[in-house]
Amino acid sequence: MSLYRVKQFYWSMVSKINGEDMDFLKMYLETYELQLFNQLPTYEQKHCINVARDVKLTCSQRKLQSKDLIKVALLHDIGKIYNSMNPIDKAIMVIMHKITKGKIRAYKKSKNVDMYYNHGDIGYNLLRKQGYNDRLLFLVKNHHNNNITEIVELDLLNELNLLKECDNRN
Repeated sequence: MSLYRVKQFYWSMVSKINGEDMDFLKMYLETYELQLFNQLPTYEQKHCINVARDVKLTCSQRKLQSKDLIKVALLHDIGKIYNSMNPIDKAIMVIMHKITKGKIRAYKKSKNVDMYYNHGDIGYNLLRKQGYNDRLLFLVKNHHNNNITEIVELDLLNELNLLKECDNRN
């Protein structure tokens, strides 16, 4: 395990949403999206905000449009509202994933295993019912998928890779 994972665990234990975070959220999310977002545990909210800020910065550096991608970054883990793991459970899942090289995925009857591996699909289904566009849905669903088999346009793949890059850094 890397030192980064230790820092990530620490951040999850002490994370708080401040006024600057709230202002950022209100710039990119509608009221009903904020209500949905607020159902995430605080440490997941902070993670999503950090990913979104990183997306904004990276898009700015690469001279790309960012507004829609920032919204995706804020909502990318929204599937976690149905079974929020505490930071210790999440750390255990990360360790178990690493030790078993992903074979723990077979224990999908466990709520934590299901959430860890399938929160993208869960978020996709939740947001699809809300009428979100296919682009946003694809990005939420596939933000941990490294085996895209469907044919998608290059711009969408570039957005997905940027989202993954920022998610992995935060």
